[in-house]
Amino acid sequence: MIVRNKKMSRTTVMRMTAFDADDSSTDNALLRYNILKQTPTKPSPNMFYIDPEKGDIVTVVSPVLLDREAENIGLDDYELKLKENFHFQLLCKDPQETYFPMICHRPQRINGLTMETPKYELVIEAKDMGGLDVGLTGTATATILIDDKNDHPPEFTKKEFQATVKEGVTGVIVNLTVGDQDDPATGAWRAVYTIINGNPGQSFEIHTNPQTNEGMLSVVKPLDYEISAFHTLLIKVENEDPLIPDITYGPSSTATVQITVEDVNEGPVFHPNPMRVTKQENIPVGSVVLTVNATDPDTLQHQTIRYSVYKDPAGWLEINPTNGTIGTTAILDRESPYVQNNVYTALFLAIDSGNPPATGTGTLHITLEDVNDNVPSLYPTLAKVCDDAKDLRVVVLGASDKDLHPNTDPFKFELSKQSGPEKLWRITKLNRGKSFSQMNFAIHAKVFLFVFDIWCEDR
Repeated sequence: MIVRNKKMSRTTVMRMTAFDADDSSTDNALLRYNILKQTPTKPSPNMFYIDPEKGDIVTVVSPVLLDREAENIGLDDYELKLKENFHFQLLCKDPQETYFPMICHRPQRINGLTMETPKYELVIEAKDMGGLDVGLTGTATATILIDDKNDHPPEFTKKEFQATVKEGVTGVIVNLTVGDQDDPATGAWRAVYTIINGNPGQSFEIHTNPQTNEGMLSVVKPLDYEISAFHTLLIKVENEDPLIPDITYGPSSTATVQITVEDVNEGPVFHPNPMRVTKQENIPVGSVVLTVNATDPDTLQHQTIRYSVYKDPAGWLEINPTNGTIGTTAILDRESPYVQNNVYTALFLAIDSGNPPATGTGTLHITLEDVNDNVPSLYPTLAKVCDDAKDLRVVVLGASDKDLHPNTDPFKFELSKQSGPEKLWRITKLNRGKSFSQMNFAIHAKVFLFVFDIWCEDR
C-alpha cells in the first residue's frame, strides 16, 4: 500500500481481511486483528494502529513522523506515548531527565524526527474466538510505502550569483544551485528555471542539468560590451510537479544573477560588406575604383585603422593604407579567367591598432562593362576538297568574339586580294546565322594548295 508522506493522524492506510472456515455464527469464526511487529521501529515503534474488528490500518503518529525529509538527529531523547482518541504525546527529556510533554494534534515539523526508510512492513495477526488466548491465529504481512509529495519548494543556495563573460562569446556562463528536500527521483525534486526579468533581447537561456538539478545559464546571443557592460537577471525556480495546496514558493525560490561583460578587441567592420562598384574594362592604370569605409566597434578604445590587400587574384588593385582608396595597378580585363560572370572579386583587410591587433575583412565586387577590345577568330583554318569535285562549295567559315553584344556579331567576311587574272574564290553570306559565310570555287582549279587571307570584322 502506498501512503503519501505527512498524512494526517488517523488516516486509513489499508484494510486487512482474514477468512475462517468455521461456522460464521459461532465464536470459532469471530476474528480479531492485532499488529505483532513493525519493521523498522523508527522513528516510532507505534506508527500504525489496526482496528481489531474491521482490520483497518490507520496512522496514529503526527504527520511530522511521516515526513520523508525531516532532519535526522535521532530519537534517543524522545519518548512517544499513545493517548486516547489516537492523540499521542511526545515527551522530550533534557539532560536532567526532566520531561516536557508536547501534544502533537496537528501537522508540525519537529526537528530531530526522521524516517529512515520510506517502507514499513507490519506483521498482522488474525485470531478467532474473539481474540481470546484460546483462539487459533494466522498471520500476514502488510507492506506500506510512504510516497513522497511535493511539500518542499526548491530554494536557491544563495540570493545572488555572479558571472563574467567575454563579449561575442556564447555558452554556459554559470550554474545556479538549489536545494530541495523532496525525493530526487520525482518531479517534486526536479527543478524548472525561468528568467522573469532582465532579458528583453532574449540573449540568455536557462536549462536544467538533469543530473545535478542545477540551472545552466547560457548566453545564446553574443553580448556587446559597448552597448551594455552589465546585465542583471531575475531567475525563479519551480518544480515539475505542483506544490501541495498548503505550501507556496517563497522568496528563496528566486535569485539574482549579476553578469559582467568583458571588453574584447573586436575587428573593424566594413560598411557596406560586400562592396559593389561598376567600371569599364581597360580603364587607365591608376584609376580610382572606390574608397572603402571601415569602423572600429571598440569605440571606447579610440584606435586607428590601416588597410591592406588580402586577396587580389589578378594583381590589378592596390589600397591606400591610411584612407582606404582603392586604385588600379594594371588593365582590368573583362575577358580574364579571373572574372566570373563579368564580376571581379577582391578581398581587403582593415586592421586596428590594438594589442594584439584585430582584423576585419571586406569583399569588393567589381562589375566590368565590356569594351570592343577583342578581334574575331575564324574557324576552320584548313579545308580539303577533291580536285575533280563537281560541288564548288569548299568550306563554311565561322567566327567568334570574346566581347559581348553589340561588340560581336554580325561579322563581315572579305577575301584578300587574289593574284592573277582569274578570280578563283568568292565568299557568299549564309542565312544560317550572323557568324557564318561560305567559301566557294569560282572556277575549277588544278592547283593543289591555296594560301590566302580572309578578313573578318565585327561591329
